[in-house]
Amino acid sequence: MSKLERLESTVLRTLTNILRKDVKDPALGFITITEVRITNDLSIMKVYFTVLGDEKDETIQALERSKPFIRNQIGKNVTIRKLPEIHFIYDESLDYGNRIEKGLKKVLKKDK
Repeated sequence: MSKLERLESTVLRTLTNILRKDVKDPALGFITITEVRITNDLSIMKVYFTVLGDEKDETIQALERSKPFIRNQIGKNVTIRKLPEIHFIYDESLDYGNRIEKGLKKVLKKDK
């Protein structure tokens, strides 16, 4: 495991704790951080997330409002030489997988 992968893993755990315990925005519903990707030069951190239900837009707005606080907390809790700019990205893979599963179930019902 490379240094960057270890850093990404540490940031993922830290970010999950920050969102669960420290961010008090009620618009942040049940959010799951699925992946953290940091560029090699540590300038950009892409945080992929999913949310339970249809609160995708509200969650994105809440994350954007909380971004300075979240970035500050990451800086306090993770030893990193340069604090990257955070980009929150909705992870479509779960929705895509659910659509495929529903389609397969329909096909299997027709075959019976």
